[in-house]
Amino acid sequence: MTTINEMFRNRIGFPPDEPINFDHLDKVLEKTALALPFENVRVMNDSITDISEESLKEKILESNEGGLCYDLNSILYLFLSNNGFNVTLIRGVVYNQTQQKWSDTGRTHAAILLYKKGRRYIVDTGFGSNLPLKPVPLSGETVSSRNGEFRIEKEASNHGNYCLYMKRKHKDEEWKKGYAFDPADTVTNLSDLNEMQRIIVSHPASGFNKQLLITKLTHNGSATLAGNLLTTWADGKMKKEEVDENRVKELAKDVFGLNLL
Repeated sequence: MTTINEMFRNRIGFPPDEPINFDHLDKVLEKTALALPFENVRVMNDSITDISEESLKEKILESNEGGLCYDLNSILYLFLSNNGFNVTLIRGVVYNQTQQKWSDTGRTHAAILLYKKGRRYIVDTGFGSNLPLKPVPLSGETVSSRNGEFRIEKEASNHGNYCLYMKRKHKDEEWKKGYAFDPADTVTNLSDLNEMQRIIVSHPASGFNKQLLITKLTHNGSATLAGNLLTTWADGKMKKEEVDENRVKELAKDVFGLNLL
């Protein structure tokens, strides 16, 4: 039987026999961001399934779909675990930049906490196009990638005692809050994420149950399809285009590799 390790490497285009250590993670995260779209197709199609190792394998590695944070970070968590990393899944609360407040959906962001030699890092491939593309230490240092600058500050709030901040390249002039989390709020079993998925699917404040959303990093920027609006960033320049239903299906296939019904 083909393992998650083999299938994940094949999906993101990582050599099958190349060992992975901490210094390789930026390469893994870059390839993952380019290969796996952040998308809510199954939510909008009302075709979600319970979260498990087998369902994630089928959805992302066999059917070549993407998913939301609890899909993408869960499959990455399984892959990293299979490659000897000390990792766990945690919950976070996303900061709504439009409304300038914490999301009313509560702790519905899943991320990965990685332990290495007494230090802790956040690893995240499920935060839309706001991906650090590198492990971000909980000790406060700033990490930089082609996607911008990211850091984690220790600060107490009702939503956790740490907060991820971001200053996205070409998009942010000042640091912005990403999400708050408590490293102790770990996910014991993948099935625990079903409650998170239920809230995302049904909560009135959820940003993922209103219209189709697909986004993915590209080699020189990002592409986002929200409803019938395509937004692309290329070399620091933004372009917006309204598209009809047929074009939406074409873009989903050509840009994001997804087949819409």
